Amino acid sequence: MNKKIGDYSFIIGVVIAIVLGIFSAWIKGAAGDVLVSLLVLLGLIVGFMNVAGKQSQEFLIVGVILVLVSAAATVNLAKIMYLGGYLVAIFNNIMAFVAPAIVVVGLKDVVKLAKEA
Repeated sequence: MNKKIGDYSFIIGVVIAIVLGIFSAWIKGAAGDVLVSLLVLLGLIVGFMNVAGKQSQEFLIVGVILVLVSAAATVNLAKIMYLGGYLVAIFNNIMAFVAPAIVVVGLKDVVKLAKEA
């Protein structure tokens, strides 16, 4: 059951991140803040329920790469005519979703390592 909640949370989070990025020009103020907060919450759910065991190391590596590439790419993506702003918003939303999951999985691994020591 927990695995399915985590799986659905990940899919929903990515979809919301993309939709928020596409409609970023129209979603302003408190509504946008609430939706980004929802992304962070879904990221936490994914981190707690979806990633465990052998998956955690792979998730951390891929997640950190995604966040680093997203942060670096947003500078150049902003220069793309017409679509740049939307692409930057999509990547920023994906980072808002993935970063909390990375923190949770990383902390879970640190606790696991501390217990083993």
